[in-house]
Amino acid sequence: MESENTYNVIVLGLGAMGSATVYQLAKRNCKVLGIDQFAPPHNFGSTHGDTRITRQAIGEGEQYTPLSLRSYEIWDELEKQSGEKLLEKCGGLIISSGAKTAVNHVPEFFENTVASAKKHAIKHDILDASQIRERFPQFKVQDNEIGYYEYEAGFLYPEKCVQVQIDLAEKNGASIHKNEKVESFEEQDGLVTVKTNIGEYKAKKLIITAGAWFSEMMNEKYSKFFKVSRQVLYWFDTVKEIEYFSPKNFPIFIWELQGNKQGIYGFPAIDGQHGGIKIATEQYDNTTTPETINRAVSEEETQTMFENYVAPYFPDLNSKCIKSATCLYTVTPDSHFVIDNHPEHKSIIVASPCSGHGFKHSAAIGEVLAQMAIDGKSEIDISSFSLKRFGV
Repeated sequence: MESENTYNVIVLGLGAMGSATVYQLAKRNCKVLGIDQFAPPHNFGSTHGDTRITRQAIGEGEQYTPLSLRSYEIWDELEKQSGEKLLEKCGGLIISSGAKTAVNHVPEFFENTVASAKKHAIKHDILDASQIRERFPQFKVQDNEIGYYEYEAGFLYPEKCVQVQIDLAEKNGASIHKNEKVESFEEQDGLVTVKTNIGEYKAKKLIITAGAWFSEMMNEKYSKFFKVSRQVLYWFDTVKEIEYFSPKNFPIFIWELQGNKQGIYGFPAIDGQHGGIKIATEQYDNTTTPETINRAVSEEETQTMFENYVAPYFPDLNSKCIKSATCLYTVTPDSHFVIDNHPEHKSIIVASPCSGHGFKHSAAIGEVLAQMAIDGKSEIDISSFSLKRFGV
């Protein structure tokens, strides 16, 4: 007789990827257990901060666009099932130039985006500087800059996305264990045993979607390929009426800057007159861990952000920072995802998809991982996300 603590699949970590995975598994009537050391959605990892960019034509590489397009379909399905608004299609603007010095994950990000849009017939416009100024006067662009505008781009509400998928997973029979910390796991005789601070569970398959804690669950042979960096999000005040920056007037944006190592990205206003405009940059030089990260944001950091990355580009924002937050990026050496069967354990599947651009794909990645666990392979080609590319 099968023990009540034996499952078909156990999922470790219930953030963006894990919540999507338990939902997809439960949807297929799989006996699944999801475990998280906190009570997701929470603000300790990578899946928080009110909004996450989503876009259909993916500049990080051709291999990503099928995940994005499928995720759009799943977000729509989730909205219909839950009655919650998860995706806002406010449009998206990517600004670049031949003189750019900032790199957004990959060197040919802008060019790759345009090529993907053309290949997949994704509705878009190419804008010169004067056209950007006319359509979006909020941006202070230079004469040599151009824009890619995607009509269906927008943003997701990450906390709601996680909550909806966990709720629907439970509704479909999944067991969800929150505030339970994994202490160890091992594979033996075709079963994986997971031990936590509360209990012990067995499963035919284990899927690790632990985000910033991923490397802690891998041995040194593999963990060295996953570095965690601290990122800071800022919400700056506007000198104009907030309507000027509302989703109907202001798109999500990614700006490959000139004269700066990092670019910037941001969102329209979603919290009323005093909610601010969310803008952030990215840094990968300094690494941290989920346990040692400095979660406080200093006045000096905020002032530097405004002077270097806000004031020169947004004349209608002021230096008042309404709020700030930190989050964690788990980054591979080439900034691409890892979605693979564990090289040494046939019953374990590993997924560290983020590298700073994962959330938009998470709905489809959950489906991919469920298919790998149940069917042995996924419908979307994920061969480029193999650990083997690192020579292991």
